[in-house]
Amino acid sequence: MTRMAESPGAGKGRTLVVVPTLNERENIAGLIQAILARGGALEVLVVDDSSPDGTADIVSSLAADEPRIHLFSRPAAEGLGAAYKDGFRHALDMGADYVVQMDADFSHPVEMLDTLLAEIADCDVVLGSRYVRGITVVNWPLGRLLLSYFGNWYARVVTGLPLRDVTGGFKCWRREVLERLGLERVVANGYAFQVEMNYRAWRLGYRLREVPILFVDRTAGDSKMHKGLALEAIWVVLWLRLQRLAGKI
Repeated sequence: MTRMAESPGAGKGRTLVVVPTLNERENIAGLIQAILARGGALEVLVVDDSSPDGTADIVSSLAADEPRIHLFSRPAAEGLGAAYKDGFRHALDMGADYVVQMDADFSHPVEMLDTLLAEIADCDVVLGSRYVRGITVVNWPLGRLLLSYFGNWYARVVTGLPLRDVTGGFKCWRREVLERLGLERVVANGYAFQVEMNYRAWRLGYRLREVPILFVDRTAGDSKMHKGLALEAIWVVLWLRLQRLAGKI
């Protein structure tokens, strides 16, 4: 494997935090300000799916006075995976050495950005985990918590991924990993996107590390979770196993 670069915690490299949005006007300004407050080296790339509520307008207004804020507007909502893939490509085109992905609703603790960026010093992907130290989830209905917990168990058993939280969306990637993964080959578009990205990185021999986070459910805006995303995760996990057996991953 290629020699690893200096970590952003050491003051080297460009770090972009990619945040996909769809109708997040209640959260986005506060989130951007909280991210930028962590340090002058961080930049934010908002990937907005033409939010009808004017999320992109808020980001554009903030970006006019702050060069560390960037907006990538997509013509329509095509799913979380598609938004992240476009965001990752754009971040790489901008010269990012490290790419962080996080949700726009404050469920991912902004203060843990420091930990992710410190841990990337000697691994390739750092994942904020809800299940690495018991269950650290706040304010989820019991049904959704059980769906997530046992969905993770199912994905681990079928794929063999050595992770406790395979569906979490708070991660830090090295540039090299995203370049080598081949984003054009990633097929999942909902929450299974997280599973597939982790699986492909693991199969390529990259080092994945989990760090515990406290996940707090959103207090503003609406969740994008629905049953169709759960069903997609079931078949994508099986498809990944079959692709491995066929020697294609």
